[in-house]
Amino acid sequence: MAADQSDSVFTKRKQLTAGNLTMTRNIARGNDAALAAFIAKKAEIDTMLGRLQAFGEDHFGADPERLNWADVGSLEYQAYLLRQISDFAFGEGEHAA
Repeated sequence: MAADQSDSVFTKRKQLTAGNLTMTRNIARGNDAALAAFIAKKAEIDTMLGRLQAFGEDHFGADPERLNWADVGSLEYQAYLLRQISDFAFGEGEHAA
C-alpha cells in the first residue's frame, strides 16, 4: 500500500464544533468517538458553568433581605464541591502531587 493510501486508511481530518469551540485534528479512526465524546462533555460543562455564573449573579437564589444560616450552609456546601473540582483540575489540595 502506498504511503498516501495508508495514511488515509488510518487517519482522517476531523472537525467538530461545540458552541464557540472548534477543534480540528488529524486523528486515528478509533479516536473519533473519544473526540466527539470529549467535545460533547466540554459543551455540557460550559453550559453548567454558565448557569452557575448566572445563579451566582442572582445571589445563588437567596434573597439578600432574608438571608439565614441555611443559605450560608447551602453556599458553603456548593463552595466545597466546586473546590473539589478546582483542586482536581489544577492538582491542588488533596490532588496535589
